[in-house]
Amino acid sequence: MTQERTTCCIVGGGPAGMMLGLLLARAGVRVTVLEKHRDFLRDFRGDTVHPSTLRLLDELGLGARFAKLPARRLHEMRIRIGATTVTTADFGRMPGRIRHKYIAMVPQWDFLDLLAEAAADEPTFTLRRSTAVTGLITDSAGRVTGVRLTDERGTPGELAADLVIGCDGRGSAVAAAAGLRQRSFPVPMDVWQIRVPAPGPDAAHSGRVFGHFGSGQVAVTMDRGDYYQTSYLIEKGTDAARRRHDVGELRERLAQLFGWGPESTDAIRSWDDVKMLDVTMGRLPRWYTDGLLCIGDAAHTMSPVGGVGVNLAVQDAVAAARILAGPLRRGRVAEADLARVQKRRELPTAVTQKSQLAEHDMLIGPALDRTLDHRPLPLPLRALRRSRLLQGVAAYVGGMGVRPEHAPEFARRTQS
Repeated sequence: MTQERTTCCIVGGGPAGMMLGLLLARAGVRVTVLEKHRDFLRDFRGDTVHPSTLRLLDELGLGARFAKLPARRLHEMRIRIGATTVTTADFGRMPGRIRHKYIAMVPQWDFLDLLAEAAADEPTFTLRRSTAVTGLITDSAGRVTGVRLTDERGTPGELAADLVIGCDGRGSAVAAAAGLRQRSFPVPMDVWQIRVPAPGPDAAHSGRVFGHFGSGQVAVTMDRGDYYQTSYLIEKGTDAARRRHDVGELRERLAQLFGWGPESTDAIRSWDDVKMLDVTMGRLPRWYTDGLLCIGDAAHTMSPVGGVGVNLAVQDAVAAARILAGPLRRGRVAEADLARVQKRRELPTAVTQKSQLAEHDMLIGPALDRTLDHRPLPLPLRALRRSRLLQGVAAYVGGMGVRPEHAPEFARRTQS
């Protein structure tokens, strides 16, 4: 069995883990990121990079490199309820001096590769791929002192660390091993995720997120240039029963909702082309134990509503780096330091989840159970429909979030 040591062990090479690894390495902390997969190439991951994260990349000197990635800019979010169309967010009207007034749609693997390449420039950073964490190491007092793992050859090993940070997403193995359990919130839906080729320029959807609610259906599509990234929502727990029907029914529904012809919908050849996201939502009452902290989805599983999960996780990473870099450099992280991270990030998480739950109750649940069709347009949507100012404010709240984080001074660089 191999036995090694690092200062900070980050479990999970997603947006939170890679961003935190980069920031701590720029602080001079010896950090090791353990990623169980050999690469970042996984489909239907969060691809939305919000204005708050775009600003952060500028502060880190990575804005110019990010701008070279293949991307699509989304400027508006619109939904249709019955015959009524409402612009729910107009990023061009965001108040304040915000440079990036749009959402960048970038494949998550490209975003993660960029962070990994930047982190690799730091002498204290290590990324170990194809390395799975199998358990935690604790001392006689119960403090977490490292992890057990298997490497790319299947060889068991141990990595000792002053601090372990779980960034391993929903269903976090690290949180479970530490006995940390999320308090779950009920959700009304699961999500089918589909890629539909775009037949050509489409003025109705270009640069927008567009959603349909009503008649027992909810579907949202995002303009990705040569294809539409599409989510079709179904009642919670009905996936298996629905897949017993012909997939042609789904093709017909999407064609009717979005006006797509067979040149697009025929790409859905079988149910194998329809991926299912089992939607869960929850939050750890306590994000830490002595020697271990969870952030991102490992601490708070988000609804897909608004596509905010990636950006909330990145903001967690920035706050954690700012608070923990000093204690890590000094060689001892106290539970009080970990509590400061949770205190800093718990309010933004709770506010965002409350907003998502309200949208479930106001729109998604009623649309799926067919009661939305018989109700007046909800008051918040009536207000948005009348006010372009409110559309900009809504874009700011969704794009910047509550308590957006700035890069710590030790991590800032000039543009490269």
